[in-house]
Amino acid sequence: MAKRTICVAAAIICITAAQTSAATFNNIIIEKLNSESALELSETNDTSRVYNLDEVVVVSQPKEALILRQQPLSSAMFTSSDINSIGITDLSKLACYVPSFAMPAYGSRLTSSMYIRGIGSRVNNPAIGIYLDGVPLVNKTAFNIHTYQIARADILRGPQGTLYGMNTEGGLIRLYSKDPMTYQGTDLHIGIGTHFQRDIEAAHFGKINNNTAFSIAGFYSGSNGFFRNTTTGERADNYNEAGGKMRLTTKLTNRLTADITADYQYVRQNAFPYGQLNLETNRPDAPSANRQSNYTRNMLNTGLNLKYQAERFTLNSTTSYQFLDDCMKMDQDYLAADLMHMEQRQLMNAITQELTIRNNTHGKWNRATGMYGSYQWLRTDAPVFFDKDFTGRISDGIQTVMYNAILKSMTDKMVAAGMPQTAAEKAAAAAIEKAGGISVDANMKVPATFNTPQFNIGVYHESNINITDKLTATLGLRYDYNRVKVHYDTYATMAITANVMGQSMTNTLTSVLNNASHDNYSQLLPKVGLSYTIDSKGSNVYATICKGYRAGGYNIQMFSDILQHELNENNNKAMTGSYDIPHTQADYDEISNTISYKPEESWNYEVGAHINLFDNKMHADLAAYYMQIRNQQLSVMAGEYGFGRMMVNAGKSISWGFEAALRGSAFNNCLSWSAGYGLTRATFKEYNETSDNTEISYNGKRVPFIPMHTANARADYKIKINGSAIKSVVIGADVTAQGRIYWNEANTYSQPFYALVGAHTDVNFSDVSLKLWCRNLTDTHYNTFAFDSSASGQTVYLAQRGAPIQAGFDINIHF
Repeated sequence: MAKRTICVAAAIICITAAQTSAATFNNIIIEKLNSESALELSETNDTSRVYNLDEVVVVSQPKEALILRQQPLSSAMFTSSDINSIGITDLSKLACYVPSFAMPAYGSRLTSSMYIRGIGSRVNNPAIGIYLDGVPLVNKTAFNIHTYQIARADILRGPQGTLYGMNTEGGLIRLYSKDPMTYQGTDLHIGIGTHFQRDIEAAHFGKINNNTAFSIAGFYSGSNGFFRNTTTGERADNYNEAGGKMRLTTKLTNRLTADITADYQYVRQNAFPYGQLNLETNRPDAPSANRQSNYTRNMLNTGLNLKYQAERFTLNSTTSYQFLDDCMKMDQDYLAADLMHMEQRQLMNAITQELTIRNNTHGKWNRATGMYGSYQWLRTDAPVFFDKDFTGRISDGIQTVMYNAILKSMTDKMVAAGMPQTAAEKAAAAAIEKAGGISVDANMKVPATFNTPQFNIGVYHESNINITDKLTATLGLRYDYNRVKVHYDTYATMAITANVMGQSMTNTLTSVLNNASHDNYSQLLPKVGLSYTIDSKGSNVYATICKGYRAGGYNIQMFSDILQHELNENNNKAMTGSYDIPHTQADYDEISNTISYKPEESWNYEVGAHINLFDNKMHADLAAYYMQIRNQQLSVMAGEYGFGRMMVNAGKSISWGFEAALRGSAFNNCLSWSAGYGLTRATFKEYNETSDNTEISYNGKRVPFIPMHTANARADYKIKINGSAIKSVVIGADVTAQGRIYWNEANTYSQPFYALVGAHTDVNFSDVSLKLWCRNLTDTHYNTFAFDSSASGQTVYLAQRGAPIQAGFDINIHF
């Protein structure tokens, strides 16, 4: 086994050496070395050295001509060994170990918000893209998924629009599963932790023959949650999820290969465990909503990758079909009061197709050209229900107006007949009471259906030109066209039942909105980069300029606010009879302007270095950047009532910062370590808002939800044991930190800088490993998200507390 592995390792090193100057590692299929051979590779050679991870875990890259650390961009890469060591099962955990990257827990897998370098999104279009085994995920609702059997994860920071199109303005995440052609066997994972955290995962990788291989995997994960709803008595954040994945890889001819994947996942969780926030202590109360929010999602992602390799070029085709069916039930006020709730159901079908052709000549000019197209059908049903504590305020208001009007009319008649004013008022009030009094009951609902299809097409080219043996220029350009449309069919009804001195009458106030709007956007996305190799070990410095772009769209979340505003403006008309609020074309034009938001554009200027230090014992990646953002898309509470989130455009903002990442090993590879830090200063340059006829300027304020500092460090020390069933023991510790994070544009409240400490101990046998782990050892209190709401009629601050201390035990078996 050792001789075979050494031969494979030597072959990979020869390939790497031969292709470094030509900057091509793309044609080697995923994970040429499995975890065992990767370990033996490092031990066979100089064990004090650290090899470029993307030379050890090599993946198919149909677009790029350079390995990751030779490209003029800031990036991070994680192998399956890294992922297992940290205990990563989803992207939010991975984000903690990447400078300038934050993916906070916002209450459910529906809200998969990600922020890189001050660019991010809570609702609508994403700002960071995700590719899973070469397939782009088109809807951000599908981003926060369970990740398993991952061989490698790449995080690219800064705009990646030239090769990857719109909605990759902040960066890109690429996930690669283990390849059954090079990795065989069965993996079994069982884990249990506090709050009855339970995880089961099984995967089998096998070969049918020398040309065909397959993998099949499944998982289940669940937890009783950390918080209890004090009003309902239910767990506020428990969940259960499960899924399965299949993959088939086959070599159809000597030149043509096919790779087919299908990944289904289901999740059901109690969601949005927000409690009222004490601004002085920065600690939220326990959740207390009178209705327990929850979220259910069914999701299927499929992909077909075809690769045709000729003598002079390689043609790659990626086709995908993506399906999502989910349901969110939300108590929109998050309070014990019964104000309002909503149900949102999404049904999405999407197809994507991408073709890329890249040369194989490995000369001074390496190039890739491609075309990408996608179409997404999305139907959203989002009825909003206004409950008794909300409609009671309306009923009381109307009842007061009616009572005062009738009382005044009767009093005036008595005074005209000669009765004193005070006596007349008392007599009129008594008469009203004797006749049965006056009461009003209001009942409201806002059904809504939205169809929001999107069409996108892009054509791109990137060249890497070796100007000299050490200097490489990267030139790229993409044309991107996007068409967005909304067809809304929604209405609001307020049925007002009035009982007036024994007489009952019901009048209905109705507002119906049924119309469609569309917009077309197009962009040119250029990229210019220079990379200079400074030594024989591959160290390099680079500079790059590129443009980022996030598509515009429509705020369907605003309609309950718009309709409620119309009903309140016309509720007096329902006192005399039923009334349908009319709408003209001018009204629809105004609604279209109100619900639409513009595309976000940015220019990124960056310098950096990828340095191999101390005879390749340590890698250092450094970057400094400056971003100019125009029409930055911000998630704020909708309109004057704040019933939901909406997207608005700030005029201009800037984001600048610094990133540093180090990793290395020592003591004959027994100690492996890494550390990272990111500084992000994102501020508004031109952003004004009008409230109560007063203009408010946020110029100079920090962009909300963006942590200014992100930091991480981890270390594992392996103790090798000879002559025993136990092969080794690994002791590890890690720390992640971030902050300060402002929660609103005015920067009036925030989450201070905080740090979380974790530790683990692994006992490794031949085919079995046991892990004991602990997270948030210090039981640090912090908030993952906070916001303010006026749904109750007054401003209330709400927050979701981060997970407390946790501990658990994992078993991993390979056979």
